[in-house]
Amino acid sequence: MDFDFTDDQQSLRDATRRWVEKGYGFERRRAIVNAGGFSRQAYGELAGLGLAGLLVPEDDGGLGMGPVEAMVVMEELGRGIVLEPLAQTLIASAVLAGHAPEALRSAWLPKIASGEALVVLAHQERGARYQIEKCEAKAVPAQAGHALTAIKSIVPAGDQADAFIVPALLDGRMALFLVERADAGVTTRGYVTQDGARAAEVTLQDAPGVLIATDGLKALALAIDTGIAAVCAEAVGVMDKTLAVTVEYMNTRKQFGVVISSFQALRHRVADMKMHLELARSMSYYAWLKLGAPEDERRRALARAKYQLGVSMRFVGQQAVQLHGGIGVTDEYIVSHYFKRLTQLEMSFGDTLHQLGEVSARMQDTAGVFA
Repeated sequence: MDFDFTDDQQSLRDATRRWVEKGYGFERRRAIVNAGGFSRQAYGELAGLGLAGLLVPEDDGGLGMGPVEAMVVMEELGRGIVLEPLAQTLIASAVLAGHAPEALRSAWLPKIASGEALVVLAHQERGARYQIEKCEAKAVPAQAGHALTAIKSIVPAGDQADAFIVPALLDGRMALFLVERADAGVTTRGYVTQDGARAAEVTLQDAPGVLIATDGLKALALAIDTGIAAVCAEAVGVMDKTLAVTVEYMNTRKQFGVVISSFQALRHRVADMKMHLELARSMSYYAWLKLGAPEDERRRALARAKYQLGVSMRFVGQQAVQLHGGIGVTDEYIVSHYFKRLTQLEMSFGDTLHQLGEVSARMQDTAGVFA
């Protein structure tokens, strides 16, 4: 299998990396965190590069690119621990392009591609514990479509987004709806998460919603798997930069009159970090290449990938802090922010323990030592 990137994919990576390095430095990120964890201006700059339209079809005003292009972009955003939720834009693009009726597609996809509208997934509920089939939100027919009643938690940039993709039970079966934040019956309470990003609790009380898909579980599964793939790629970028910062520190920090990178025991730990990074990178490739597979195969693959990424994220983040010593947990030093981001990503779209259960539940009859 050819794992070389095309010239166009490499150009896209380079353009994204240049923006991260020149336009999203540590001080700007710190200022965005202090201002609340989300910058519409920074998100507009991402859209100006065309990144908001990566997975939007060309007929709907986007670039119509594929999963590999999305992967390389998310890796580069991970290297800069960018706070703005481009992963949510990829999710919304995939769901609306794949499941929404034509009128809804034409109304929202061009605005998503241009950066005019930010649409995020609002699916998490208290007590669901990552199980996407568990849903207490309700939808009932109304004069203008449907009315939704729900409480959704940890919605990325929930008090800044223009609309939400919301799963809710319609006649006892999960369906997917689009709800605008400005509509009556929608209230949000925003806050900053532990990694500096912004999220919100979203409450819907007879809020108007437009039906995206009656087979909501299938559409939601696609959304979650797209999110998992995005998390995997972003985590690879975060770990890549975490390792580079750690090696740079070890080549300058001296103890007993010599740089600590000369200590064999510490060199072995760095080698283990590199091994986890490359294993995570290969599983991220696997995840993105399986996004177009049939649903059962796709879901198995994404669970496997997220499990391995979770193990690698925990190892690389913890080793980086250990190798830095006390400075590794100070707010003034960047590696602590990489560690926080890895911690947040490990819990996104199902933590490592949940994904291990998913892998186990989806094993085939021939899987295991008796195959």
